[in-house]
Amino acid sequence: MSLEGKRIGFVGGGNMGEALIRGLLGTKTVPAALLSATDVRTERTAQLAKQFGITAHGDNLRLVRETDVVVLAVKPQIMATVVAEIAPAVTVRHLLISIAAGVSTAAIGAALGKEARIVRVMPNTPALVLQGAAAVAKGRGQEAEDLAVAEAIFGAVGRVVVLDESLMDAVTGLSGSGPAYVALADGGVNMGLDRATALTLATQTVLGAAQLLVETGMHPAVLKDMVSSPGGTTIAGITALEDGGLRATLIRAVERATVRSRELGRGSAR
Repeated sequence: MSLEGKRIGFVGGGNMGEALIRGLLGTKTVPAALLSATDVRTERTAQLAKQFGITAHGDNLRLVRETDVVVLAVKPQIMATVVAEIAPAVTVRHLLISIAAGVSTAAIGAALGKEARIVRVMPNTPALVLQGAAAVAKGRGQEAEDLAVAEAIFGAVGRVVVLDESLMDAVTGLSGSGPAYVALADGGVNMGLDRATALTLATQTVLGAAQLLVETGMHPAVLKDMVSSPGGTTIAGITALEDGGLRATLIRAVERATVRSRELGRGSAR
């Protein structure tokens, strides 16, 4: 799906908004002249304008009027307020893409108070280095190309999967548990490695294993068996993980983050 000629605006100029802008420009998917962003911090809009050559300011209504695709990159707790603010400028030509955890397309539509084309996306932070994983959910009132537009935007910063919206909270939970793997670096430090070396080895190990799974399509259990020699170091480490209940702990982490995503969708800020 080509984004040629489409004007894309980001309501919210935080890390994820910047990651998407960087990806769209870096892959030459969209030129700077067709990108814009808003933020409540004037120093932030000045930085984005200077760094990327895009239009950046603090007027959300102006951004909506001047764009075709509006990416809502704001916190879940203020989504309803922001959507109500931009509602007067939203027309049938606009595609709204929300990346707020836990906020359903129905909730966004209710805040707008009108029919709209809405797509919900759950990206994750590796998008900052163009290695993101994003789940895209189809919403109400979309035109045939709306899902493809969202896939093209987020495909510029990583891989994209399309899921039913009922699964989006689970995606949020899984993405939120990813940083647990940094504990591998702590293990290396505990055994005598310096912090920088341990972190380099841990991150590259996880990245490399993930890339191997992506390119070969093999099941993670197969990869584990490939490196688990009888009586060897890997199986000893795996035994320690099982003794410590890591598998169950990670499952609970995903479950807890999923529940929190649902709470955010119901408007709980606590």
